Parts: sequence; C-alpha cells; structure tokens
Amino acid sequence: MRVALVQLGYADGEPMAERVERAAALVREQSGHDLVVLPELWGPTGFGYSAWESLAEPLDGGLPTAMAAAARDAGVTLHAGSFVERLAGPGPDGRTLANTSVLYAADGSLSAVYRKIHRFGFGAGEPVLMEAGTEVVLADIPCAAGESARAGLSTCYDLRFPELYRRQLDAGAELFVIPAAWPAARVAHWSLLGRARAVENQCVVLQCNTAGTHAGYEMGGRSQVVSATGEVLAEASAVAQEVLSVEVDLAATAAYREAFPVLADRRL
Repeated sequence: MRVALVQLGYADGEPMAERVERAAALVREQSGHDLVVLPELWGPTGFGYSAWESLAEPLDGGLPTAMAAAARDAGVTLHAGSFVERLAGPGPDGRTLANTSVLYAADGSLSAVYRKIHRFGFGAGEPVLMEAGTEVVLADIPCAAGESARAGLSTCYDLRFPELYRRQLDAGAELFVIPAAWPAARVAHWSLLGRARAVENQCVVLQCNTAGTHAGYEMGGRSQVVSATGEVLAEASAVAQEVLSVEVDLAATAAYREAFPVLADRRL
C-alpha cells in the first residue's frame, strides 16, 4: 500500500481560498499512491476559532468539492483532513458546527465521514463551538495490488484516548489514519502517542500534521508513519511543508500479529 502524507505548511496571512487551490494541486501531484492524507482543519486553521463560523461549509461546500475533484483527478483515495462543517441543524449540545473529516474514493465519490469525538479546548474553541461526534468510523481502502486495508478514522486530540482505538481494532482496523493540527508546544506527545497506539494495537499509524502557524500558534509538524511494531518508517520535519511517500506492507502487520499474538491475551 503506497501512502502519501501531505504535511501542509502555511502562514496566517494566506487566504483560505488560495490554500484550497494549493492543497488541491499537491493532491494531484500524488497520483500513483493508494491513499493521500491531509491535516486537520488546514483550511480554516485549528486555532482560528473566531473565523470558524464564517468559514463553515456543508458537506457539499467549496472545500469538500475541491477535494473530491482532486481525488478524482489524481485517481487516489483521499483523506481530505478535516474542515468546519455547518450542520443541517443544532445537535444535542445546541451547536451547528462540527470538526468533520471526509474520505473520497478515487472516482471522487464520498466514501466516509467522521466527526471528531473528543473536542479540544478546555472550555474554549471546539467544546464551545462544535458538536462532538458519536460514531466510530472505519473504511476499507482499496490498493493497486487488489488488496484492501481497513482503516480507523480519528482526528488530532482523539489520539490521547486509547479506548477509541481499541474500538476500531475490534472492528477490524489494520491501520489508523490521524490528521491533526497539533501545536509545537506538545509535539513530543504527538510522536510518542502515535507510537503507543501502534504498539498496543499492532496497527500501522498514519499521522498527518501541519507546519507553520494557526492564529499565531506554532504548529508541530513531525508527521509520521509508524509500523505495527512501533518502528517509525518515516517522519517529517517540525517546521517545513513536506510530503512523506511510504510503502506500507500490510502483510507484515498480519505476520507480526501471528508471530507475537499479544492481542489474544486481552482480558478487558
């Protein structure tokens, strides 16, 4: 399985419309990959709370539509990161926004939608402005070799909650796809937790972060691909835009689980 993680880098002065065009062009350059991944909230930014309401879009809005077209043009499965979705109506918390990830098939059709379950902000940002997702979402990603990979979808702050990944594992996950807007201040946690989720679940972990700044917050970069053994197969820099292109051996994950069957010893 050939994977590309697009660690998008930008400064706060770049208009969102220009960034959408730039991201779409980067996706089109990844033709030949089975899966391409973009970061969390790369359009409206992860810390630009004050603009979320004005930049929110429905699932068929401008940013999602542009990403669907890019996936189709490149002929890749595209995890388009996440955007601020405007919901059809208020949810249980009375919010009309969500942090929503979308997965597009190689023909541009929408194949999965995940709304972030764990909202980051400690009483500001996401908890105040956004509805929490409630569904554990997995998707089967086809590969050129004719196989497919079962992927669990999550977003950024979700990484701190291991029970979500156990749920995905029990639903058949072989890999976890995690877009993020993770700040530089805690990027060591980002790297460590990704390896932990890989080791404890014997799953491949694909983590795609941003570089640059979000509303003045320095982002951490360090996108990485981690094997089911915990080996870091590739890691991006902390500060620069970068594309990680990695061959992921799905058969190796199955072989490792068989050779070291720790998951069979679970009691809880």
